[in-house]
Amino acid sequence: MHYRNKIAMLVAAAFSQQLWAQSVSGVVLDSKGQPIAGAEVSLAGSQARVKTDAAGTFLLAAPAGQLAELHVEAAEFAHRNQHVQVPAAGLTNVELRLLPTLLEVIDVKASPLHASATESALPISVLSGEQLKMQQASTLGDTLKNQVGVHSNFYGSVASSPIIRGLDGPRVLITQNGLDAGDASRVGPDHSVASEAGTAEQIEVLRGPATLFYGSGAIGGVVNVVDERVPTRRDTRANWQLERQSVNNEKLAAAAGQTSVGDVALYADAFWREQDNYKIPGVAEIGSDEPKGGRVANTDATARGGSFGASYLLDNGFVGISMGKLDRQYGIPGHSHGGHAHEAEAGEAAERVFADLEQDRVQLNSQLNFTGGLLSQLNVKAGYTDYQHAEIEAGAVGTTFKNRSEETRLELLHREWLDWRGGLSLHYKHSDFAAVGAEAFTPPSTQEMLALGWMEERHFGPLLWQVGARTERVTIKADQVLLPQLGAHEDDVSKVHGHAEGGDSVIRTFAVDHTFKPYSLSSGLVWEYQDGYNTALSFSHSGRAPAASELLSFGPHIGTNAYEIGALFRLNPAQDAQQAFVLNTAPIEMEVSNNLDLTWRKFSGDVALVLNAFYNQIDNYYYQQDTGLFAESGHDHGHEEHDHEAHDHAHDHDHDHDHDHGDEHFSELPVYWFNPADVTLHGFEAQLIWQFASEWRFTQQADFVRARLDAGGDLPRTPPLRLQSALSWQGEALSAELRFSHYSQQKHTENFEGSLPGYNLLDANVSYYFDLGDQQLAVYLKGQNLTDEDARVHTSFLKDKAPLPGRSLGLGIRGEF
Repeated sequence: MHYRNKIAMLVAAAFSQQLWAQSVSGVVLDSKGQPIAGAEVSLAGSQARVKTDAAGTFLLAAPAGQLAELHVEAAEFAHRNQHVQVPAAGLTNVELRLLPTLLEVIDVKASPLHASATESALPISVLSGEQLKMQQASTLGDTLKNQVGVHSNFYGSVASSPIIRGLDGPRVLITQNGLDAGDASRVGPDHSVASEAGTAEQIEVLRGPATLFYGSGAIGGVVNVVDERVPTRRDTRANWQLERQSVNNEKLAAAAGQTSVGDVALYADAFWREQDNYKIPGVAEIGSDEPKGGRVANTDATARGGSFGASYLLDNGFVGISMGKLDRQYGIPGHSHGGHAHEAEAGEAAERVFADLEQDRVQLNSQLNFTGGLLSQLNVKAGYTDYQHAEIEAGAVGTTFKNRSEETRLELLHREWLDWRGGLSLHYKHSDFAAVGAEAFTPPSTQEMLALGWMEERHFGPLLWQVGARTERVTIKADQVLLPQLGAHEDDVSKVHGHAEGGDSVIRTFAVDHTFKPYSLSSGLVWEYQDGYNTALSFSHSGRAPAASELLSFGPHIGTNAYEIGALFRLNPAQDAQQAFVLNTAPIEMEVSNNLDLTWRKFSGDVALVLNAFYNQIDNYYYQQDTGLFAESGHDHGHEEHDHEAHDHAHDHDHDHDHDHGDEHFSELPVYWFNPADVTLHGFEAQLIWQFASEWRFTQQADFVRARLDAGGDLPRTPPLRLQSALSWQGEALSAELRFSHYSQQKHTENFEGSLPGYNLLDANVSYYFDLGDQQLAVYLKGQNLTDEDARVHTSFLKDKAPLPGRSLGLGIRGEF
């Protein structure tokens, strides 16, 4: 029977379970014995949840005659879990005390056990509430760039993606409500993430391998964008936001709301965002051909989208479905074949190059809780995504990327057994990816993954032990893999580096069918050795099947300004001048990570401090090795002249060269080959929060990663040391924050990769809060890069072409009720 039918039977069978009815009542107090109003008390493994009244009291339905786990959370307090035995007559006078904390303590939806960030052995960051609204940007990478341990690969503020501890692309999974975003952003930096921060409730970042929950695509971490498109509550609420930015004339309008009719909960959201090419600082580097000031061409964008969801709320859970649509048109900076990415303020317009993105997404979420038998909870998530984007030059479609994906995850959580809490997960994912056109650097392929996972946790007094394992089967198939002719030689223009010349001739067309069987093991300890303090140790062994693009690519990828060749090929050992690459007959190895994380947290009192240290040894790490060769991109560049010597000082995929062939004038790109190598990444993250007065708070954070090839050398585009300081003030009607960020110069660079100067950024914001009827409103002003710094992001493929935006002021208003 097909797997979808099996899932439907499991969900349907759950409706017949007998429900329970008894109560637990009590009070929630702070450390001084004062009542906490508005705290949420919930019962683990059920939908039962209530908020405390002004006296801090609560009354909660609970199963009689069983051990129940109460979970309590409140703003500015650390979460608490407490086990209570519920007698047949119910339980009264339960007293729950919470410790105050300066850290954001929010339940993480990315984990099936829904622990908070301070209760997890794996380092986790959550961006939500006021901070999310103030830091949101048009791209996911730029939204998260100030989170500790997270950087942006900055692609002209139109397609930036997050980098976690120096890892990105196919090693960092982007999910929407726990399921793969289903776009093409993991294939190239010029492909936008199909997600919108303007309507998100929170964005979760799992720093480090998260393959236990999400599979081999999460070997570097997970970014989970959470919204309420599948509603789980009966309450009625809504929020909206309007914003305008000066640096690119960006305009944003977003709204979301939910309500219920009887047992049916309803949700809807919508957003619209539009921006022009952004302005750059008015100072150019000495000796640069770039204009002083001006704008970066092809950084304009227009996006709109929305979603609608409905859920049937049961006494023991919910079953819901949502439908979402996203349309986005965005420029592709550095993609035009006419030279520099900049256009002068009053100069001629640059060639118009943009992507036209469309995505339709359907998602099913269900949670059902049971009181009898071994099974305590059944969670089902299933999604279907139809994605495509076309890259358009001079009004004509050049290349179209398509990705249709289906994904289902089943989580079967058992009742506590010998104090162990956890269960099994079944995970299936299928994607059908195709790229068609002049810049289709990777052939059409399908990828299928089937996995079985197991996770458990148990408290031994103040010690929490978390353990898990996962095994999966990954199959990659492609019917039309091409081996084009690609010759290499030295010419009079370049005496040092070889040049590859290729036409449209194909030596061989063949089919590929690879199967990988990666597995993951994880064990973590969290020791709360004193109230308000804990330390955590986590070890993981994770396998990753290489992505189809890392295996099968053979062609120009203008988004990275490189001619990319996959690991299925290798340099010709015969050094044939007519054919630089041949088929790789050696076995294709899986990437294997052994990661160790050590965390220390102080989360109570007027000072909060979190320290993380990590060490990640990765065998068979697939990265783009510079071959020193060049290949024709196949694009006619007119008759501009570029210096081949640029490759010597800092191309890092950023410099293309021109080469004459009779009457045609083609650009040449450096050839990069996905070659596996053993690497080591290690570093630290630190965050200090000091509440030195009732209204004043000081925050200091730092992060650093060192990424080395074990055989010698460094990985490209590794984030530099970063130091950030923020001073914030919070009054009854006003709040303000001043943030200073220092990015050091990255001196540990790959061969041919330039070392750009470090830079400083100064940002600020101020908000005024007031009520209008039933609405709570906030008018805010925020400024970014207030010193108008000429900043080049080392992790960007466009660092030599597109600096960060110049000084920007934003004005906005938002409301909720």
